[in-house]
Amino acid sequence: MFEPTLEFVNCPDAQGGHSMAYWQWGQPDSAHVVLCVHGLTRQGRDFDVLARALCQRAADRGENIRVVCPDVAGRGRSDWLKDPALYQVPTYAGDMLALLAQLQPTTLDWLGTSMGGLIGMAVAGFPQAPAFAKVRRLVLNDVGPAIEWQALQRIGQYLGKIGVFDSEQQAADALWAIASSFGPHTPAQWLALSRPQLKPLADGSGKFTLRYDPALAEPFKAITAESAAQGEALLWQAYDQITAQTLLIRGAQSDLLSVATAQAMTQRGPKARLLEFAGVGHAPTFVADDQVQAVLSFLLD
Repeated sequence: MFEPTLEFVNCPDAQGGHSMAYWQWGQPDSAHVVLCVHGLTRQGRDFDVLARALCQRAADRGENIRVVCPDVAGRGRSDWLKDPALYQVPTYAGDMLALLAQLQPTTLDWLGTSMGGLIGMAVAGFPQAPAFAKVRRLVLNDVGPAIEWQALQRIGQYLGKIGVFDSEQQAADALWAIASSFGPHTPAQWLALSRPQLKPLADGSGKFTLRYDPALAEPFKAITAESAAQGEALLWQAYDQITAQTLLIRGAQSDLLSVATAQAMTQRGPKARLLEFAGVGHAPTFVADDQVQAVLSFLLD
């Protein structure tokens, strides 16, 4: 019943600008926008199950909603950046402001998984944000201002290794090997999550690679414990300025968002409400019904 349209927005940068793709669900003229922003190596189709459920819940109530799921620069159908050093949160936050300027919502809710949550904190914690970028409700999915160093090291082991695969299933199996912390999925669910990650090779061989720029790894490899600590201080500063009603979702087995950081987030800034899901690490995918219902209740009830 609900399928997305693929749209684009032009985003400025020092190299002449780039195009960012986004998947738009629901009523294209709705003033209520739910912006869903994915993790580091993922893309906007990660939110298909959740987007359909949000549209259905709104339709059941006779309400209009627009769910917008961007492919962050360097991923999915978006342009790759000419300067890999720009693959960082400030660039992404600027791109989201360009997107929101095009969408012009009067009610804005934000769900961000991992990196998408960091971008959300940067935007929601910007006091001078224009009216169209004021976040009403914020869902942070398994991420906070403090990111555990061992999780960064784990991610660094696979980031940029996009590979070549003989089939969709072979690629899905390889992705599962690095993403099993996402929690239980049926083979069909995982294949559905994996397909949008895959890009057929242009040589007509029928083989596939992953749909992101391997150069994402360059700024990531430059992170040191010291620069990570500096980034953490800036993110806490942004978090403390957030006024949006905030839901913090944590995989109970997460190695990226510690229990201590999650608890601190319930005590400062927007004083997030914390919800944990058992049997899941980094990060919940909003395919399981209990995860979907938690978001529907928070954003629409």
